[in-house]
Amino acid sequence: MSEKTEIRQYNMTYSIKRYLPLVLILVPILFSACSSKRHIRPGDSLEVAYEKAQRLYERGRYTDASRAFETVLSIGRGTEIAQDAQYLLAESYFKNRDFLIAASEYRRYYTNYPRSDRRVDAEFNEAMCYYRLSPRYKLDQTDTYRAIELMQLFVGRYPNTPRAQEAATMIDSMRDKLAQKEFSAAELYMRIRAFEAAAVYYDLTIDAFPETVWAEKALANQVFAYIKFAEVSVPSRMVERYELAIASYQKYLQLFPNGPNRSTVEQYYDMARDGIRSVQAAMN
Repeated sequence: MSEKTEIRQYNMTYSIKRYLPLVLILVPILFSACSSKRHIRPGDSLEVAYEKAQRLYERGRYTDASRAFETVLSIGRGTEIAQDAQYLLAESYFKNRDFLIAASEYRRYYTNYPRSDRRVDAEFNEAMCYYRLSPRYKLDQTDTYRAIELMQLFVGRYPNTPRAQEAATMIDSMRDKLAQKEFSAAELYMRIRAFEAAAVYYDLTIDAFPETVWAEKALANQVFAYIKFAEVSVPSRMVERYELAIASYQKYLQLFPNGPNRSTVEQYYDMARDGIRSVQAAMN
């Protein structure tokens, strides 16, 4: 390496070491200055504060936006800007997936501004929050029931709006989930040979959710559950429990004459009749 090259590298290294502390000081200051321009500061007017909050929202910085809109509301409550800020506050929480808080803010919006053009959207989005909170069928379904309740209220209030059909579709999907939960409980009781309890849960599925695919399956399986219940009963109670299976079979024919499990149910009916004959023959 030449002497000139060594001198040049030395000077470069010396310059970096000399000015690096200054750079490390200036960068945070500059960053802080830029950041302060984006965030609400004491002394900002309501209009400026709202514009800053709106810019944060538009940039997808929903956590910062929600805090900013909270500030706007604290200094501008009762103004037209506050109305817009309240809606965007709810939207910020929603887009940040803070659905429970978002639901509360949407409700606050349409409660405080019942004549707003955005009322319909706010009511729908409140219901949507609980729909998003609704878990898979094996878990607690409190949020699902709340979502259904709000969606049904929405459809009742705004039957001719574009979102009414969307709400109806979501109601159907959530009811299907609830039916699956009841059906799975019945299946669990079948696996542990608690046949009477299984029959009860199949019945809950049928009565509460008759429009779902689970109702047809539940009624078919209920016939079999009563047969198994009869088989493990004392002889004096076997006939009446086989007759419960036959009653479920007849109900199946009334509700689902062309159901996909019709042939299986016919086989169950034959099993129940044969069971009754066997018991009667043993008693004679």
